[in-house]
Amino acid sequence: MKPKILIVDDEKMLRDTLAKWFRPVYDCLTAPDAAEAMRLVEANPDIALMISDVKMPGEDGVALLRKAKAKNPNMACILLTAYGTVDLAVEAMKTGADDFFQKPITDLKAFELRVSKAVRNAELAREPADAGNTSAGGGELAAFTGSSPTMERIYRLIRKVAPTDATVLIEGPSGSGKELAARAIHALSKRSAGPFIALECSAFQGELLKSELFGYEPGTFTGGLSEGKRGCIESAAGGTLFLDEIGEIDASTQVTLLRALETKSVRRLGGVAEKPVDFRLVAATNKNLAKLVADGTFREDLYYRLDVIDIRTPALKDHPEDIAALANRFIREFSAANGGRVTGIEPEALQVLEGYSWPGNVRQLRNVMEKTVILASGEKISVSDLPAEITAAPNREPAAAQVIAADPAPAAGLSLQESEKRQILAALAAAKNNKTKAADALGISRRTLHRKLKEWGVEE
Repeated sequence: MKPKILIVDDEKMLRDTLAKWFRPVYDCLTAPDAAEAMRLVEANPDIALMISDVKMPGEDGVALLRKAKAKNPNMACILLTAYGTVDLAVEAMKTGADDFFQKPITDLKAFELRVSKAVRNAELAREPADAGNTSAGGGELAAFTGSSPTMERIYRLIRKVAPTDATVLIEGPSGSGKELAARAIHALSKRSAGPFIALECSAFQGELLKSELFGYEPGTFTGGLSEGKRGCIESAAGGTLFLDEIGEIDASTQVTLLRALETKSVRRLGGVAEKPVDFRLVAATNKNLAKLVADGTFREDLYYRLDVIDIRTPALKDHPEDIAALANRFIREFSAANGGRVTGIEPEALQVLEGYSWPGNVRQLRNVMEKTVILASGEKISVSDLPAEITAAPNREPAAAQVIAADPAPAAGLSLQESEKRQILAALAAAKNNKTKAADALGISRRTLHRKLKEWGVEE
């Protein structure tokens, strides 16, 4: 049976052209607007992919995306966007879109590759896990906590892709568990007995990054090791190489990495011989690589080489139903490490946690719970025990309202960026402008905090 896709656009010619192009491979449904599209989504729960224009009469593609995803969480979605709405499409990807493609569509072959990848990921997410139980449970997924539909989809994808040797790209905001997912993929793979080598790409620049990745021969660098150095790719032989923040690598390193991936071999800096290396690559980024490709700062051929399987770790605000389980897990962990005095959390305090937007995601929640457990005044954490930056922050909109909102911005009229800015500035105020304390409270690095303040022109 052919996978089913839905094409939504108010331009009949474009709908018909895409349907004709994809019909040999897919069962194509079409709709001129969001209302008809939702009727088809409700009548066809097996739709693997929805392709929708952003700007349409009536409800726009972003509003349609939210409603359709609420009805069919495993359905992939590609947004079609004109030049002026690229930023809107990128923002929409934070709330459920899997990809976007810029109109007019002049390269149907390239678009077909994006469609094929989205359909494949949707089918993987829809298939039941081999173990039968898709929840995190114990074993290799024990580091995860949460049973929301969003997290169940992550568990299914990890279990399905882990036994293969496919390259995996993990996308998601900082603190959302990208490295946890990478380690789970390795642990569940046939390479689990081999090494797991992790490299933070943003920590190195230029030739230094190349030397970390590919190694170097003796005499290549003044002050280098006399016997040379084996790089991370060689060190990952028989196992998994995890490249975190891969969107930070420079253009020259992108070229060299692409060759290593295509040939499965590595040539050390200063060397002439290429050495075959059997390794699997898992990469992660908190940036939108498709947008970097569109901007010309990331190579398209490397992007496609990396993006064989795409897993998106969600922001914590997108699965708030997991906050209670996460908070209680951290309470048990830190209470045990500090004498076992704290046994739980008051319902009112938990309600505050569930109403906070968590710009630092699970990492920030973990940090907050550690401090709160240590400083708690009683056996159960109360509202008065929570840090000021949490209790003083305005509550975000309830999850149910977020799903049906027609605009991706919060109800107060703020963009996602403005909402993040407000949370960070509130944390700075609570920390009396101590950037180290503010970054610690948010669960982000001081470097990230400085970068964001510089972007907003408030560094000083």
